[in-house]
Amino acid sequence: MTDKATQIAALLAPTVESLGVELLGIEYLPAAGNATLRIYIDVPAAHVDAEGEQPRSVTIEECEAVSREVSAQLDVEDPISSNYTLEVSSPGIDRPLFTLEHYRRFVGETAKVTLKLPHENRRRLQGEIVAVEGEQVTFAIEGMPDGSHFTVSFSNIDKGRIVPDWAALGFAPSKGEPPPARADKPKPKARPGKNKPSKPGASRKK
Repeated sequence: MTDKATQIAALLAPTVESLGVELLGIEYLPAAGNATLRIYIDVPAAHVDAEGEQPRSVTIEECEAVSREVSAQLDVEDPISSNYTLEVSSPGIDRPLFTLEHYRRFVGETAKVTLKLPHENRRRLQGEIVAVEGEQVTFAIEGMPDGSHFTVSFSNIDKGRIVPDWAALGFAPSKGEPPPARADKPKPKARPGKNKPSKPGASRKK
């Protein structure tokens, strides 16, 4: 996450957790005129592990509850000076990976990753997460010689996201066809009216 997203996540995490869900992470996407603040929530990992069953999905009602409480807190704390739109969403099957623990939790899954700085002449990669040791994440990347692995420091990972196994999910396309459009992920609970005016003295004109 960016520094701004990390700051906002630390601010909002207690509020989100008080509603019985987990704050996975935040994407802050600045843009001229109207930024986007996207909040990902999920069923708490501890609850899923304790149940030992297929985890349930976050409901639309939970997204709405988080949106209401978070919106009220943001109005008070005011961490974003420019206009923005607030979205609250479940992670979906192509879930984003924000923390080192997320990578550890999904060892064995395939992820698509973007790095902050090139490492071994790569800025982007896709491969199976095979190990997390200390601050290092190791991937098995198809096409690398002799079955060698690619290891990178977590601090150098900018973005990561799980790549769905469409065949295992029963959505494998016919040969030569693109994968189907994603339909499993609930639409984010957006608040298009949540456009905060710029603070006095800001250069952006209304």
